[in-house]
Amino acid sequence: SPSQDSKYLADLRRLFSVLALDPPSLQRPPSRGPRTPGLRRIQPGLSKSCGGAFRSPRPSPKPGQADRTSEDSLQLDIQKLKEKKDMLDKEISQLLSEGYSVDELEDHISQLHEYNDIKDAAQMLLGRLAVIRGVTTKELYPEFGLDMND
Repeated sequence: SPSQDSKYLADLRRLFSVLALDPPSLQRPPSRGPRTPGLRRIQPGLSKSCGGAFRSPRPSPKPGQADRTSEDSLQLDIQKLKEKKDMLDKEISQLLSEGYSVDELEDHISQLHEYNDIKDAAQMLLGRLAVIRGVTTKELYPEFGLDMND
C-alpha cells in the first residue's frame, strides 16, 4: 500500500543517514585560523605587480563601438533563444499528440526518485556487509539474486 511504501522509504532514509560513511562533523570544511589585517602572502619570486589590479591583454573598444557590438550580440542571443523556444514548442506539441501527459511524466519521475533512493540504500548495505565479511560487493550479488547490471 502507498502508506506502507512511504513508511518503508522513510525507514530506509533514516537508516541511510545513520550509516553514512562520514559523520556530519567530518563533512564540514575545516575552518581557517585568524587572519592578520593588512598582511598578504606573496609567493617568493613574484613581483609586486602581481598584487595590482587586473589589466586585460585585450584592447578596450572605442566608445561608440562597444554599444553597437553589445546590441548586435544581444539581438543575436535573442534570435537564438526564439529559435530554441520554437523548437521546444514543436517537440512539446509532438509529444502531446503522441499521447504523453505531464501528470504521467511527473508520476514517472517520482517513482524513479523513490527507486533510486531504495537502490542507494541497498548498495550501501551491500557495501557494509561486504566489509564485514571481507569480500567484494560483486561476490554478494549471486547470494541475493542480483544481476551485475542492476
